[in-house]
Amino acid sequence: MPGEQGPPSFDVLAALVVSLRGELAQAQAALSDALAELERAGERIAELEARLAQSPLGRSLWKKSGRKPGGQQGHDGSTLAQAGRPDKGVRHELACCGRCGAGLAGRRITGVERRQVFDVPPVKVEVTEHQLIERECACGRRTKAAAPAGAEAPAQYGPRVAAVIIYLYIGRFLSKKRTALALAELFGIRLSSGTVAAITGRAASGLDGFTERVRDEIAASDVAGFDETGFRVEGKLAWVHCARTGKYTLLMVHPRRGSKAMEAMGVLPSFAGVAVHAAWAPYDHYASADHQLCCAHVLRELQAVTDLAPQGRWCWATQAAEAITAMQRLVSGAISRGLAATDPAAFSVQVTRYRSAALIGARQARQGKLTSKHRALARRLLGRQDDYLRFTTDFQIPADNNGSERDIRMAKLKQKVSGCLRTMTGAGQFCVIRSYLSTAAKHGLAFFDALVLLTEGRRCPLLAEHRPWAA
Repeated sequence: MPGEQGPPSFDVLAALVVSLRGELAQAQAALSDALAELERAGERIAELEARLAQSPLGRSLWKKSGRKPGGQQGHDGSTLAQAGRPDKGVRHELACCGRCGAGLAGRRITGVERRQVFDVPPVKVEVTEHQLIERECACGRRTKAAAPAGAEAPAQYGPRVAAVIIYLYIGRFLSKKRTALALAELFGIRLSSGTVAAITGRAASGLDGFTERVRDEIAASDVAGFDETGFRVEGKLAWVHCARTGKYTLLMVHPRRGSKAMEAMGVLPSFAGVAVHAAWAPYDHYASADHQLCCAHVLRELQAVTDLAPQGRWCWATQAAEAITAMQRLVSGAISRGLAATDPAAFSVQVTRYRSAALIGARQARQGKLTSKHRALARRLLGRQDDYLRFTTDFQIPADNNGSERDIRMAKLKQKVSGCLRTMTGAGQFCVIRSYLSTAAKHGLAFFDALVLLTEGRRCPLLAEHRPWAA
């Protein structure tokens, strides 16, 4: 019919095939790129999951004990008990008999049931006025009494109010604004956030001698723990560094995480004891110290490897973790029995299991970045065996760095409760006062009592002297 077109020519069909082949090649290339990107993303996700699993937040080594929640059989419970000498007493009795209605005045008392209510009386701020009397002598000279300590200004807060402010702001992590609000609601004291900051700054400045003494005590100790954690300051990542013993805590904030911060802290450069820490390379620069690598940290690393192993298949990391845990039990058992060493035969068995597992892990085939990290972990277990197992030869050395993690966790809690600190100066003051409070607690002194001693300018028992409180 007129106007109808015939079938396409060979040249048209050939050109169409070439065009379609080009589009197909482009689609295949795009698909290949997408698959490669997806594979890289999968590797990155697996790597990040492994890193999260190795952190204390992402991996818990806690296992179910099989016990019911709550107090266990034989546990001494505690509850509110009546006081032997109450502060005051209130008598309650009826005027007439409950059966016949006769009056009971003067009748014999046949029993008294005691009920005690523990409460806080209404809190009121007490204002003490110090009058500085001036008198004129017959010679014409006027002499005025000097102001007592703590009354240098016409009006100022006393040491206990200052201690409450620091207790809430540094001790219990309230923000400056919420600290001021708490003082207003609890005691009727209206103050600004700037006053909270000023009182905190004065307290921190009074602890210079304390921090120097604590630094020297830790540096001279036989065993000390070290740790560091990220801390947001001025909207940027900074680092809180911790050095500690069973009696002293020193916290310091620094923009860097590594050797520069450790040098600024001033403990490790002169430390010649056993440093307990995680396998963070800058610690190894201090050759004058022996090292105990944290077993709790490496157990989390090994658990992360175990979690990625095929279900039901033997894994070298599982055996290595079991050997480390068994050695910890051997040490605990020896200590509880008053022995100076573990059973040699039992200990040798676990060391063999530890080394054989790590050797297998170090020789596994490479299958990507994650496997390379697992191989590196196994090689570290072999190369740093003495540093991981040093606690088995000296029972004064802890197997883990959990003490340092507990001491430094307060920085994370502060950030969680009231956000990042706005200045490095404020962050430094937080670390100094937390060092003081942690050390006081290790010496059996309550936070508030330690703060009252600080704000009153008195020497804290068992702690270094500090400069008097400046109004």
